[in-house]
Amino acid sequence: MEMRLCVPCLFGLEGPVGEELRRLQMKEVRAENGRVYFSGGPEAVAAANIGLRMGERVLIELGSFRALSFDELFEGTKALPWEDYIPVEGAFPVKGHSLNSKLFSVPDCQRIIKKAVSDRLGSRYKLRWLPEDGPVYQIRFSLIKDQVSLCLDTSGEGLHKRGYRPAHNAAPLRETLAAGMVNLSRYRGKGDFCDPFCGSGTIPIEAALIALNRAPGLDRSFAAMAWPGYGKKLWEEVRQAARDREFHGEYRIFASDIDPHALALARENAARAGVEKLIRFEQADAGAFRRQTERGVIVTNPPYGRRLMEQGEAEELYHRFGAAWENARNWELSLLSAHPDFERCFGRPADKKRKLYNGMIKCDLFMYGANKAEAER
Repeated sequence: MEMRLCVPCLFGLEGPVGEELRRLQMKEVRAENGRVYFSGGPEAVAAANIGLRMGERVLIELGSFRALSFDELFEGTKALPWEDYIPVEGAFPVKGHSLNSKLFSVPDCQRIIKKAVSDRLGSRYKLRWLPEDGPVYQIRFSLIKDQVSLCLDTSGEGLHKRGYRPAHNAAPLRETLAAGMVNLSRYRGKGDFCDPFCGSGTIPIEAALIALNRAPGLDRSFAAMAWPGYGKKLWEEVRQAARDREFHGEYRIFASDIDPHALALARENAARAGVEKLIRFEQADAGAFRRQTERGVIVTNPPYGRRLMEQGEAEELYHRFGAAWENARNWELSLLSAHPDFERCFGRPADKKRKLYNGMIKCDLFMYGANKAEAER
C-alpha cells in the first residue's frame, strides 16, 4: 500500500533530509518547514527508519484538515480511515502539540482525538469496547495555525537515539544535529576530520558513521516492527541491503577535549557505536590547537556561555581558538554557536552562516574556508 510519509526534522535540516531521502531512492520528496514528505510502502518505512541520519522519526500521515472547534477536530479525525492501519487489538495512545491555534489545550485535543478514533474503530469492528492489548500505534498530532495533521509513528523512540549514548555530558548535542553539521561540512571520509571540543563524542562518532556509510539505525528496534505487514523478513532484508552499502577504508578522525571525564565518556560511546578504532581521542586544550593537515575539516560545538557568569569564559575561549585556527593551515571550519557576538570574539566574520536549532536554542553554524598552506599564500 502506497502511503504519504513524513519525516519531522530540526529547523535548518530540511534540505539535507530531503537529499538523504532521495539517496535512499524515495519517491515524491518534498520539504516544508520542519518536515519532509515522501511516499512509499512498508519497505520505504523500514529503509527510512534504518537509514536516515538527520530525520527525527518516520510518520504515516493519515490526513490533515482545518479545525477551529472541538466538533471540527472530532469530525475531521473520525472521517479518516484508521481501520486501514490499526487492527482490532491495536493500542493507540495520542501525543501532540498546538501552536498559534484556537484549540490550544493539548490534553483536550488528545481526549477528542482519542474519542474520535475509538468511535471510528468501534463502529468498523462492531465493538463497544476496544481491548488495546496489541502492538502500539502511537498517534501524533500537530495543530499549527488551526491546521491539524494526524499521523502514526512508525519509529517509536526518536531516530536520534542510535543506542550508543546512554551516558552524556552536561550539554549533549542531539545525534541528528551532529550528523547534520558533518553533512553540511561536506566531510565524506576523505582527508582529516577533527573535533577539538568533542565532549561526549557525538560529532566524531557521527563523522565515523558517515565515513563508513554505516546506517545509523542498524542496531535498534522500531515501533512498526510489531505491526502486521511489517514482518521480520522485511527488516532483515533492509538491514542487509544497508550493510552491503558500507565502505571499508582507513580514516583520519581526531577528537579532543580538555576534560578527561568527557573523553572517557566519548571513548565508551564510540565503543558502543562500533567505531572506537576509527577515532583517535586525546586530552588537549582547543585554545592551543596545532594539529597539521594537508586537507582537513573541523566540525565542533564549543560551550555557548549561556549563563551570565560563563559568558566571559566562552568569549575568551572563542578568542583563543580563533587565534589558534588562524595560524592553522588547510583546515576548513564549521562551528556551532548560539553566542550573539561570536564572530567578534573569534576574530573574523564567517564566510557562510547557516541557522540551526540545538533543541530550542537558536544557533548559527559558522563556516570558514581553509587557511592555505604557506607555500600557496
